[in-house]
Amino acid sequence: MAGRFVRSSKYRHVFGRPTRKEQCYDNVRVSKNAWDTNLVKANPEYLALNWDSSGGGAFAVIPVKERGRQPERIPLFRGHTAVVLDTDWNPFNDSLIASGSDDGKVFLWRVPDDFTLQLDLPADEVKDISPVGKLSGHPKKVGHVLFNPAAENVLASAAGDFTIKIWDIEAGSSKLSLKVGEVIQSLSWSANGALLVTTSRDKKLRIWDTRQEKPVHEGPGHAGAKNSRAVWMGEHDRIATTGFSRMSDRQLALWDIRAAAEPVDGFQMLDSISGVCMPFWDDGTQCLFLAGRGDGNIRYYEYEQNRFEYLSEYKSSDPQRGVAFVPKRGVNLHENEVARAYKTVNDSYIEPISFIVPRRAETFQEDIYPPTTGLKPAVSGKEWFDGADGLPPKISMESLYEGTGVQEVPAEEIKPVQKAPEPIKAVEPKKEVVEQAPEPATIRSPPPSMKEQGATMSSAADKFKDTEPAEEEEEESDFEEVQKPVERTSAVKPATVQETKKEESPTPTASKVFEDVETPESILKHRTTEKELPDEQSAENGEASNIPVASATSSSSSADQEIKNLKAILAQQSRQISSLTKTVEQLVAEVKSLKSS
Repeated sequence: MAGRFVRSSKYRHVFGRPTRKEQCYDNVRVSKNAWDTNLVKANPEYLALNWDSSGGGAFAVIPVKERGRQPERIPLFRGHTAVVLDTDWNPFNDSLIASGSDDGKVFLWRVPDDFTLQLDLPADEVKDISPVGKLSGHPKKVGHVLFNPAAENVLASAAGDFTIKIWDIEAGSSKLSLKVGEVIQSLSWSANGALLVTTSRDKKLRIWDTRQEKPVHEGPGHAGAKNSRAVWMGEHDRIATTGFSRMSDRQLALWDIRAAAEPVDGFQMLDSISGVCMPFWDDGTQCLFLAGRGDGNIRYYEYEQNRFEYLSEYKSSDPQRGVAFVPKRGVNLHENEVARAYKTVNDSYIEPISFIVPRRAETFQEDIYPPTTGLKPAVSGKEWFDGADGLPPKISMESLYEGTGVQEVPAEEIKPVQKAPEPIKAVEPKKEVVEQAPEPATIRSPPPSMKEQGATMSSAADKFKDTEPAEEEEEESDFEEVQKPVERTSAVKPATVQETKKEESPTPTASKVFEDVETPESILKHRTTEKELPDEQSAENGEASNIPVASATSSSSSADQEIKNLKAILAQQSRQISSLTKTVEQLVAEVKSLKSS
């Protein structure tokens, strides 16, 4: 795009790679419920999918390695008496999952060891999975469940009673309750698990100090009537939200939690599509992914210098209703995959999408795989409820690449790339690189008229007009270097020469450009007058004329040289006029071409 400079980024050329149908998770039945959740959740081992089932609610767990067409009858995680609305995997245990349902219950489930869907059993002998824990306390439907990302066994659940309960799942009880007062549309934890951000139907953005059970900020969010979403941007003190304007345009906003009265640089308009935009933050790449619900596109931005820089967009003709991103420890490092998403397609299969950095993957790419969160929490549930918090320890991605097992990275060795955007490695000031737009699409101003062209050429010729006194007439030309003529005799008075010039008039020319240029004939006449002036002056003073013959010869050669100089100037100006004429013709031809197209 013309006028934009090329920004330095490792992820500028990241592209989304779809998966062939035979490598997708086919023959699944996605829930038809209209509640606004992501429908599918993922971790490195399993996918959880809200299932369209009868006889109460259920969801399915699909091992990531079992791609292809799924059996007609699979073991479901069944126990709710109403439809399952949301699920969430425990970040420190890939086999533990929580679910919220329309029956107002929160259930905890454990995936059995060696769990598989490829059972060599008759359909009527396939047994469903039962919950291992039940959390009761909400009188109405539980629309969202979300584990704390830093504390072990701490779970938040948002329900139709307009409250959010914070559960200690080890004790099986709710110890904290946040009274929102409206339908909660989304919630997201901060990286250290101390704060919680929510969006709700009253169009307000709230940031909660969960252990104080009160908001530290409450203010207006997106003004549109449709749902808005919020996601905490990892270890930054920033929040990204998606929503709608009053005119139902989709928007993106960045919020500073220390000054959250209004978004940083206002609301950014995305498009006019009616589907909710689902935001996902990737802490490793510092990228924000936006997946549209109801369309097939996923656009992604890089966070840098307190703003979102647009990178690219994955486009697909297959719309999605649900999307999930896998944690960074689950990506394929040997293919330079920096993120992987799972999207539901036509409510019948799940398609993996790999976001890949296009470079050779023969060795570990340290610059695109910084240390990431592992399976060890920062604090226990009891410590967290007592007021402690912290960031979970990081693991080395190189150890996963080499297959040597999970290796924890000491805190002092972790580079502070998470806290601030990566500095641009450039010492010299940035230079704008203007890209040439295609010629037919170039917008040009109308060509100047012939009258304007004449005025322009006349003003150009006036630059070389002889307006100085006689002593300064022999300055070097701006067009080419010529030999300086012999100096004139100093006996001529400037006033007399100026009067002589006024009496002379240059020969008229065909073009107005040369109206002030002296002709060779006028120059000769002027030289003759100058030659005669000293004799007349001397006669008036009673002195005899005593000009030697050598002076006359020198004056003659000087006049010849002056004529040559003038001819050179005339030739140069003729070439300029010819060039300008061709330019005018080209502009006229372009205008005709643009009109015809």
